[in-house]
Amino acid sequence: MTDLLEDFLRVDRERSLGVYGIHVYREGSSPIERRLRSDDRVNLYSVAKTFTSVALGLAEAEGRLSVDDRLLDHVPELRTMAADGVEEITLRQLVTMTSGTSHQWFADQRIEAADLLHEIVAAPLDAAPGTRFAYTDSGPYAVGRVIARTTGADLRSYLLPRLFAPLDLHNPAWHTCPRGYPFAGSDLFLRTSELARFAQLLLQDGSWEGRQLVPASYVRRMSTETVDTSTIADRERWTYGYGLGVWIDRDGMYRMDGRYGQYAIVCPNRRAAVTVTAHSTRELELLEAIHTLVIERL
Repeated sequence: MTDLLEDFLRVDRERSLGVYGIHVYREGSSPIERRLRSDDRVNLYSVAKTFTSVALGLAEAEGRLSVDDRLLDHVPELRTMAADGVEEITLRQLVTMTSGTSHQWFADQRIEAADLLHEIVAAPLDAAPGTRFAYTDSGPYAVGRVIARTTGADLRSYLLPRLFAPLDLHNPAWHTCPRGYPFAGSDLFLRTSELARFAQLLLQDGSWEGRQLVPASYVRRMSTETVDTSTIADRERWTYGYGLGVWIDRDGMYRMDGRYGQYAIVCPNRRAAVTVTAHSTRELELLEAIHTLVIERL
């Protein structure tokens, strides 16, 4: 695998794809990593959604909640302010972006509300829950709040002993809302090599160094319990479906995607995982280069 990345790095230079680093793990081979700048922690943007999904699966395995619980059953004090139909929204719909909410918020936007969760539940629905895919950080943020309510620990604190520490992701930063809750859908900061360990964990069905950190059944559900995304007209690789916090790709693969080219692609059929961090204004080109110049050559 020593020459595997040469063409990819050449194309990155020629097309100014903005890659910071790439890490390739394949079972039975030594990992390879190439850096184009120091391996600093960077904002993973929407890759954070996958970490939130894993936290949801862990909380479910501990009997604290179910993926199919209704949101308002965990925050009943918000029923009086909730818009019509919000009482039917489940945690599954929040994590798969199918809640039907009209609330569109991303972590780079200022939070004006005294409590963002109040604003989310008060927003009117523009589709029945479970019937429409619409990408937003609002759903994962609400899931993070439910995890805090049911476990007594905010999302980052909950994952520290269960996921971050075992993977040696020491003291990661995760930006928070004004009330102190992690954004959940974005703004988790890790190195390329650290994100690669998380991708490897998922490839290994939640097992790490002899320990089952995440139930294997939940890891499999992440890429098999999917919703339709075929209405996304301008990005073919986003049309194969969305699972529990991951994008579905061709040939049995699935991905974590973050703005500006943060990608972690799990390839079960090839027993491999490819992780890239970047600051790219050519995200689609970068993703295609990862597939054609790296994954297809494994």
